Amino acid sequence: MNILICFLTVFIVTSVTISTTAFAQPVETVEIASSTNPVGSGARALGMGAFIAVADDATAASWNPGGLIQLERPELSIVGAFFYRSEDNHFGDHPEASGIQKISKTHLNYLSATYPFVLFNRNMIVSLNYQNLYDFSRKWNFPLFSNSWHVDYKQSGSLSAIGLAYAIQITPHLSFGVTVNRWDDDISSNEWEQKNIIKGSDTDAGGDKYFFKSFIYNRYSIKGGTNFNLGFLWNITDKITLGGVYKTPLEADLKHWHRAGYSLSFPSSPEMNTKETISSETDETLYLPMSYGLGLAYRFSDKLTVAADLYRTEWGDFKIKTADGREISPITGKPVQESSVKPTHQVRLGAEYLFIKNNFIIPVRCGIFYDPAPSEKKSDDYYGFSLGSGIGWGKFIFDIAYQYRFGKNVNSAIVRDMAFSQDVKSHTIYSSIILHF
Repeated sequence: MNILICFLTVFIVTSVTISTTAFAQPVETVEIASSTNPVGSGARALGMGAFIAVADDATAASWNPGGLIQLERPELSIVGAFFYRSEDNHFGDHPEASGIQKISKTHLNYLSATYPFVLFNRNMIVSLNYQNLYDFSRKWNFPLFSNSWHVDYKQSGSLSAIGLAYAIQITPHLSFGVTVNRWDDDISSNEWEQKNIIKGSDTDAGGDKYFFKSFIYNRYSIKGGTNFNLGFLWNITDKITLGGVYKTPLEADLKHWHRAGYSLSFPSSPEMNTKETISSETDETLYLPMSYGLGLAYRFSDKLTVAADLYRTEWGDFKIKTADGREISPITGKPVQESSVKPTHQVRLGAEYLFIKNNFIIPVRCGIFYDPAPSEKKSDDYYGFSLGSGIGWGKFIFDIAYQYRFGKNVNSAIVRDMAFSQDVKSHTIYSSIILHF
């Protein structure tokens, strides 16, 4: 009996370890559940889609700081966000685990204060802002192996930055700006965690029932890092504007807490119950890649503007350097030299039409986009559209926008060796309030 139970213990521990590795993230993966290309913030920008060459409100600090020079009065702005996402998971090798998983969240997207001034006969502006960039929210709960096992996976957290922006008008038609972004868990929320629990029961060869539980817990926290947004805005003619932005790479100190363990319970032989837990705390380094883009806007009139953006992110440079010096791709979970992650190219087209009345302005905005996500060897294809409106009345501006983003047969790298893919549908709403002084 002891030999049989020892054999079962090894079998269950091995099976649980394999299953946990398959369904939980490997120790050094960073699974960004939101769009991996958060070029900028704001309800107006979300509704219009393309904004690099427009960038004429306070969110320009995130899109293109060169556009901040267009603000003529001090202003305060705040942007709230809500999203709802459904993931239709397909496990080809384990269809009992397939099904739709859903999650929703409300959070602060952007907050800023801007102040324009004149110095040395030059128009200048400074801006202090907060931007939420990446969201990690995901919940999965499903059966496995004919309902004898159950997987409960949860990921939460976000990355954000506090930015100080400055812009200067070089010539009447050309402006330049820079945003210094500070990433630090002491100033804004910059941490995420992954929890994976697997529970189950079965019977041994003698017909006795046993229960098991396995868990993996990882928490990461950014302890300090700085990067820059550099941008320009060039009014080529009264109707045509060209904008460009370059976001430098981020190298940030990362604290990683890891715990994992399992337990086995034999009701008929409690003396054979076993439990084990391991834990560690290490100092690592997170490298976020550089990105850059160009935008072009054409003003048909004071009422109608159309715009287009092209944006590239070098995801092959996204990596975590572990405490022992290994460089891991957070996208594949494998060493960087064994990973093949290509850059992504985001394309956005948008338009804005203004209904101008005596005392107020009502905008109508729309946009379409291609927003790929990095994956191994080939990017995952995501598409979508956006709609927006609002009202401008005196010193008060209110904007609201809706975005729909979807991908089919994507994210196969999340779960390997089980013929996994998912269809993703995301609904996002931004609302913003701007006060001029």
